[in-house]
Amino acid sequence: MIMEEACCTCALLLRNIQPIYSEKSEKPIAYDRKLACCNRTICGNCIAKNESFATYCPFCQMSTMPSSLAQGLREPPSYTPPTASSLKPPAYTDAPLSNALPPYSSLPPQAQILAEKLEPLAQDVLHFLDHETDTLTSLSFRYDVPMAALRRKNNLSADYLLGARRTALIPGEFYRGGVSLSPRPVEGEEEERRKATVRRWMVACKVSDYDIALLYLEQADYGFDAALEAYRDDSRWEKEHPMVANIKGKGKTSKEIGRRFTEQR
Repeated sequence: MIMEEACCTCALLLRNIQPIYSEKSEKPIAYDRKLACCNRTICGNCIAKNESFATYCPFCQMSTMPSSLAQGLREPPSYTPPTASSLKPPAYTDAPLSNALPPYSSLPPQAQILAEKLEPLAQDVLHFLDHETDTLTSLSFRYDVPMAALRRKNNLSADYLLGARRTALIPGEFYRGGVSLSPRPVEGEEEERRKATVRRWMVACKVSDYDIALLYLEQADYGFDAALEAYRDDSRWEKEHPMVANIKGKGKTSKEIGRRFTEQR
């Protein structure tokens, strides 16, 4: 298969190139040139557009014009000798020494990022939950905090566990407002204090019945020590009078509880 030759500058096949003719002589302005240095060909149209291609090879960067240099060498670029003024060192003045620290605005970007990291983080915010409206998704939108950060801060392995919490911590790492959107208990501080007293009494007396805890605390006007002492007195009386307890049946009923405290024994 015969390889067709193409121009090494415009990359067109030589047989497809229409030569540019002179208006006066009606002959081609330039003819194709075969380069002796690399055996390439430059078409006449490229030579007509750039006359330097007639004596110069753009690939080997060699000229066929006579030169004082050896063949294959190029002449060095022209230059002008330096003047006396350019040889002098630049003038400078001694900058006054100052003990003042530079402002933060003059720090480079990396130093500014480091300074921001060293700033103390904002404190976590306590949010009292309203289980009718508050969910992990709503808290994430209201405080603009990722849900993953809320789960991590409150040790929640699942979202539904938030329903068992009375409060939630909003991480100060993401929320810089510092103000809680629910700073007080939803049912009021007095009701929250009453429920806390009931839970404390149930734990101290090891009683799981909520109604029994309410009965003792209501009789004592929610005095924790008085209600606790009344329950212990009743428990002690039942141990001292086992026959009475067996006759009336096993376990305590709402009528039997607090007899000593209500002076009904």
